[in-house]
Formats: sequence, C-alpha cells, structure tokens
Amino acid sequence: MIQELALEFLLNLLRRTIYLNLICKYCISAVEGQISDRLHHFYSYSFILMKHGKKYNEVKKLVERTKAYPLAEAVELLKKVNYAKFDAGIELAVKTNANPKYNDQMLRATTILPHGTGKTKKVAVFTTDDKTEEAKKAGADIAGYESLLKDIKEGKTNFDVLITTPDLIRELAPVAKQLGPKGLMPSPKAGTVTMNVAQAVEETKKGKIEFRLDKTGNIHALVGKLSFDNSKLVENIDALMKAIEENKPIGVKGKLVKKVVIATTMSPGVQVEY
Repeated sequence: MIQELALEFLLNLLRRTIYLNLICKYCISAVEGQISDRLHHFYSYSFILMKHGKKYNEVKKLVERTKAYPLAEAVELLKKVNYAKFDAGIELAVKTNANPKYNDQMLRATTILPHGTGKTKKVAVFTTDDKTEEAKKAGADIAGYESLLKDIKEGKTNFDVLITTPDLIRELAPVAKQLGPKGLMPSPKAGTVTMNVAQAVEETKKGKIEFRLDKTGNIHALVGKLSFDNSKLVENIDALMKAIEENKPIGVKGKLVKKVVIATTMSPGVQVEY
C-alpha cells in the first residue's frame, strides 16, 4: 500500500514537473519571439533609416510630408530636391479607391503625352513579310514574322513595345510566357492589337503610354525627365490625370483618385494637390 502511494506520488510529481517544464518552455519561446520580433523591427527600421544617404535626408527636409502642393509648385519643388547628377525620369504615382480584385474596378488604358516621356521606345511589329516595309516606314525599329517569332522564342526581346494585327495575335500564343511577364504581350486595350499598325507605331513614337492598376490599386507612369521645362511636365501630368479620370471604372463609387505623388529615382516624393 505504501509502495503504491509512493509510486502515485512520484508519478504526480513527474506529471507536474513535465507540465511546468512545458509552461516554462512556452513562456521562454514567447518571450524570445517578442524579443526576436522587436529586434527584427529594430533592424528593419535601422535599414530604412540607413538606406538613404545624407543628401537625401537633407533635401527631404524641404518637403512637407503632409502637404499637397499645387501641380506647378510641386514640379518646381521636385527639381529642387533632386540631387542626381543625371537626367532622371519623373514618375507619377496615383493611389486610387479602385479594387483590382473586382472586374468592374479594373483600369487599363492608354493616352498620348503631349511632350512624350523623354525615352525613345523601340517598337517591334509582328506582321507578315509582305507588310514589314510598311511597318518600318511608319517608324518601327523591328518588323517581321518568322524571324521575329524565332528571336522571341530564343529570349531576344530587345524592344519596348510589340504591335500586331488581330489575325496574327494567336500566332504569339507559343511565346506568351516570354512576353507576358515583361509586359510585352500585345493587347487590344493597350492599342497594340490593331488593324492600323502604322498609326499605332506613330502614336507610340510620339509619346503614347499605357497605364494600369497594379495589385494594390495604384497607377505608376513615367511622365517626363528633369530636363523638361516645368510647363511641359505640367501639361504631361495634366494629360495623364485627365485620361485616368476619363477611364474611371464603373464599379468605383465616388471619387477615383485618393492621392497623387511625383518623384524621381533619387528624390523624396512630392504630393500633388488634386
């Protein structure tokens, strides 16, 4: 009897020891997890602070983070806060109220910037051999059928825009995996699948751009370069914003645009009044 009681006591003691041990391990893990998380946030924050240099942090002080500037003033300020020694491109970022998860809130369209982007686009035309000369006369840098298809299959996509006709779009199906991820697959919405190839080439060369919502509901587009006159940048941005509003998805209720920011590769963003 005494032996049974002693055995039961030892078993209970062992159970409690194991139970307490598990609790301790859990607490230690939880504490370590919190410490780990805090260290992670600390290092992340430190990285954010360190990734910009002294010049960036100096010019950033010139921009009021919460202020939205009139467009002309924003362009002028952007040129002041840029410290790059090269002719940097200027990007417009538009935060919208659209949710790209829903088909009736998708936005994808094109417009022609009156003064172009400052970047010369290399245009390729996928067409039958008897129409290659016509495409090249319109300004195409590359035009062809079998030869162009072969180059794409081999990964040679040394062009910025690919244009084709409705009757040939199916022929590009075998190379869709090469073109799609690079944003080079022709599309009727982008105006790159058309019967009027010559017009499409000319418009692209003049400054036609495509804009679309990304997965987070934002739009990003190149609107010019720092070397552009302020007035030309203002006109380009105005043209793009007008095109965005004109293509407002039917599923978006109320205001489409939430916030507009302009920035260069090496400058802080400047919020634009809109």
